[in-house]
Amino acid sequence: MELLGISIGWILIVLGAVFLLIEATNPGFFIAVPGTVMIILGVLFVMGFDVFGSALGVVAGVGAALAAAAVTVWLYSRITPDEKPTTISRDSVAGREGRVIRDVDAESISGKVLIDGVEWSARSEGEAIPAGSKVSVVHSEGVHVVVREVK
Repeated sequence: MELLGISIGWILIVLGAVFLLIEATNPGFFIAVPGTVMIILGVLFVMGFDVFGSALGVVAGVGAALAAAAVTVWLYSRITPDEKPTTISRDSVAGREGRVIRDVDAESISGKVLIDGVEWSARSEGEAIPAGSKVSVVHSEGVHVVVREVK
């Protein structure tokens, strides 16, 4: 089957390859499955197998598409990490300890602390705390945390 002198099979192969490239540059968009199915159907067309020409062709095309989708989903699940992303809300940091990475004082929130690998804007309860000091989070206020030095 041809469309303006170009085989529909080649169009499907090229579109499938474009989908896979998009998936490779934006993981998680999950267009790898339709991309893989398009490539498989395109190859069947190029080989002269008319997928939509008969009942057997439709069954074979659907079977190939389902197999390609299953394999793609299986491969995708194998390459994605099993652990869930770590999320730390401002309310869950109270009581945790960290380290000052930019001097902290009581007057502003320009100070920075590193808590469990996450950088937070911080202010102290009273006295200034120099960079490198160990701190404990007293509580959070808006978009910053209030800390005290651990001695």
